[in-house]
Amino acid sequence: MERLRVLITVKTYPIPSATYDELVCTAGVTEQGDFVRLYPVPFRDLPWTQQYPKYQWIEVMAEHHKRDRRKESMRPDPESIRFYGERIETRNGDWSARGQYVLRNVSQSMEVLKDAQEADNTSLGIFRPKVVEDFVVEEESERDWKPSALAAIKQERLWETRRASREPVRKLPYKFRYKFRCDDDRCNGHTMMNEDWELGRLYWRHIDRGDSEEAAIFGVRQRFFTEMCAPANETYFFVGTVLGHGTWVVLGTYYPKIGKSGNPNEENLELFPEEK
Repeated sequence: MERLRVLITVKTYPIPSATYDELVCTAGVTEQGDFVRLYPVPFRDLPWTQQYPKYQWIEVMAEHHKRDRRKESMRPDPESIRFYGERIETRNGDWSARGQYVLRNVSQSMEVLKDAQEADNTSLGIFRPKVVEDFVVEEESERDWKPSALAAIKQERLWETRRASREPVRKLPYKFRYKFRCDDDRCNGHTMMNEDWELGRLYWRHIDRGDSEEAAIFGVRQRFFTEMCAPANETYFFVGTVLGHGTWVVLGTYYPKIGKSGNPNEENLELFPEEK
């Protein structure tokens, strides 16, 4: 075990698991900008004092995951999770306090990240797409989790009173994907699933207040496409691979206004700077 200090940048939507009860992949960066995946984390079972928000520094004891060959994967000791310092906020639209860590190791494109995946099992990264063309929504073929996973979870919770009162997370009835192109001559376009927990929470927030599914989809699209990927934003995607498949998905979005990202590797210029 080693002690890690990680700035949390993404949390994926929970998935029931017969092995781990419930899978939540959380990831972030070190003070040097290196990516770290903490997996698995029983996030909804953690005490409130340990349920970290995004852009919160935490300290945690962790070791390299023996059954996960992805180079950034670390298996954490959940009981060791502690907040470290204050959450990094944005001030007046300025994301530079976050960007100095988050954008330290930006990749040019998904093509570059896939090259690194083949070379050394790279499985996490961040890059800025050249253009985000669309936000695709597709209805799931099944509206509930697999019976085998649900049965295993219910059986386990019969013996663990701490979890007995918590129902498995609701399955999203739709898949949400970004369609985009990279700033790379090799890019033929990508369509990638968005697994951000905040997307799922937004969908269910609409449903729980009485909105129709169509209205909930519109709200998600408005937030994650129209607003986050607006032309005035310097939009980046956090991406990672799925264990056992190697396919890439979008884990989260970093979307400051142009010139406010805090990228330490380049000078950010306004699209239309004011004349002096």
